[in-house]
Amino acid sequence: MEKKHLVVLDIDDTLTSSEKKHTDSLLFAMREFGIVEVDTDWRNYANATDSYIFKTNYEKTHSKEFSLDLIKEFEEIMTSHFLSYKDSEEILGASSVVDFFLNETNYGVCYATGSLLQPALLKLKQAEIPFYSDVLEVSNTIFTREEIVKSAINKAEHYFKVERFEQIISFGDGLWDATTAENLGVHFVGVNTKNVEDFKKQGVQYHINTWNDFDLQKTEEIFKII
Repeated sequence: MEKKHLVVLDIDDTLTSSEKKHTDSLLFAMREFGIVEVDTDWRNYANATDSYIFKTNYEKTHSKEFSLDLIKEFEEIMTSHFLSYKDSEEILGASSVVDFFLNETNYGVCYATGSLLQPALLKLKQAEIPFYSDVLEVSNTIFTREEIVKSAINKAEHYFKVERFEQIISFGDGLWDATTAENLGVHFVGVNTKNVEDFKKQGVQYHINTWNDFDLQKTEEIFKII
């Protein structure tokens, strides 16, 4: 089906139940690099991405400039630790909704995450979420959420052969997802239960607890999508 609009999907605790073990794996990898004092309130960082959090804490701990060359080893350690956990499960209904978007609607799909690549791929595969790596963007070489989302959108335009999507809806579980969508001028739907009150304070118009609650018609009515 020809794609007219686009959905941008975060991964951790949006599509897969994985944020807790992702955070633990991130902190484990940092300890392997001698980083032990870490502020885990990601809202205190300019960018809530693995690469930026690693960069910030590396420079603070070692008092020297960070290099992207460090990412490969860091990612390997993080991925190995991530594999010590049981497989990630989907957020209820996620797989079916992604399949619905791809095969029954005029919405293309792309994936934009602050995670590094290998953990992101693991989560999607373990939870059996339909995805194309061609439309996945991660933080290996990009520090900011805005640039990650913009890159994912560009990849989707190329993949689905669309010059420009008419409407874009971003889905995420975190305040940074909502802020990123606002900064980029795209619609936003909150997912999961942990940030409901904060979503309300931020003026998020539509929130779902799980994907079984999602209603495309309602979403289009709220955002006036034709």
